[in-house]
Amino acid sequence: MKIEFVEANPPLVMPATKHQFLVRKLADSDPWVIGRAGMQYRDLVPDRLGGSMIASHIRVPVKGPVPDNVHFHVVGFQMIYCYRGWVRLVYEDQGEPFILAAGDCVLQPPQIRHRVLESSGSLEVIEIGCPAEHITTLDHDMDLPTGRIDPDKDFHDQKFCRHQVADAVWEPWRIAGFETRDTGIGKATGGVASVKVVRPAGAIATPWTSLDGDIYFCFVLEGSLTLTGHGEEPRDLKIGDAFVIPPDFKTQMTNCSQDMELLEVSLPAEFVTTVHD
Repeated sequence: MKIEFVEANPPLVMPATKHQFLVRKLADSDPWVIGRAGMQYRDLVPDRLGGSMIASHIRVPVKGPVPDNVHFHVVGFQMIYCYRGWVRLVYEDQGEPFILAAGDCVLQPPQIRHRVLESSGSLEVIEIGCPAEHITTLDHDMDLPTGRIDPDKDFHDQKFCRHQVADAVWEPWRIAGFETRDTGIGKATGGVASVKVVRPAGAIATPWTSLDGDIYFCFVLEGSLTLTGHGEEPRDLKIGDAFVIPPDFKTQMTNCSQDMELLEVSLPAEFVTTVHD
C-alpha cells in the first residue's frame, strides 16, 4: 500500500493487510452502534483486514444540525460517499459550507480540518479509512469556514477532492460491458487509492478475473448480483451488501441487474486485472 508518512505524535502506523475473501450482508450484520456526534455505525469489514482499513455504513436519522466540532483525522486515506439523503459539510481552506448530495463523494486528505453541520434526515454515507485505528483530534483554535479557497493546498501529499454526481462522466470500465464514473480521488491522492462507481452497460456478467492490488472493496449501492469466489458457493447480493476480494483470487459476477451500481474502492489506485478462461 502506497502510504508512507505521517507527521504525527504518535506516528501513523500502517498494519500489513491480512487478506481474505469476505462478504458482508446487510441482513446478517450486527446492530447499529452509536458513535461520534450521535451518528449510527455499521461495520462493513468486521476484522478490518488486520487493521489496514475500516469501512463503515453510517446513518443520521434525525433532520437538522449535527452536534459536531471542528476536528481532523491522522490517516493515510479517508473518503466519504453520500449514499442517501444529503449532508452539509465545511472544510479547511475549501470555501463556504456545501451540500454533499446522494451520489456525491469527498476525499478527506490527512489532517484537513472539517466539520459536519447539518443532515437531511435519513442520511446514509459510506466512509472508508486507512488504517482502521487512527487518531481523531478536536481543533478548538480553527473556525470554519476559514475565508480562504485553496483547491491546490497540499495535505501530506494529497489534495481535497469533491466529486458531484451531477457532473459525472461515464466511461468504459476495466471489464467490457460495464461502465464507470471516476471520482477523481486517484489523482488527488497521488495514486494511494481510487474510488469509482460501476454499473452495467449491456452486460449481465463478468468473466472470471483476479486483481493484483492490496485492498479491493465494493458496496452494493443499487440493484443486485451474484458473486462467486473460486472454490466458494455463489453469494446473492443486493442493496447494502459489501465484499472484499484479496489479491490473485478468482471471482466472477453474474446475474447483474441493469440497475446495479457498485461503489468500488481500491488501494492502490492502479492495479492489474487478469481475465481467466
